Amino acid sequence: MSKITVLAAEGQDLSDGFTAFFRTIGLTGAGLVTKGIAAVIAVIAVRMLLQLSHDPKTALQKGSMAVGTLFVAVILALYGDTLFSTVTNAKH
Repeated sequence: MSKITVLAAEGQDLSDGFTAFFRTIGLTGAGLVTKGIAAVIAVIAVRMLLQLSHDPKTALQKGSMAVGTLFVAVILALYGDTLFSTVTNAKH
């Protein structure tokens, strides 16, 4: 017997515009803002990594700060909506 796998839901009503679209992909407005902030922080961290100096001591200090910033961006991207929802008491 063949088992049919449904890849997409039928009859999506996207008449509400962007709100309906982002709801279908599982993101709300707060989730988009959180992902956007995380993306900006990640770009800043990568820029910090690309601007390291040739002095080993300074490069180690600035490099560790850049890696820490990148870590914060990844955590914010993964868990930011949960973290901010506990602060604002948002309903999911």
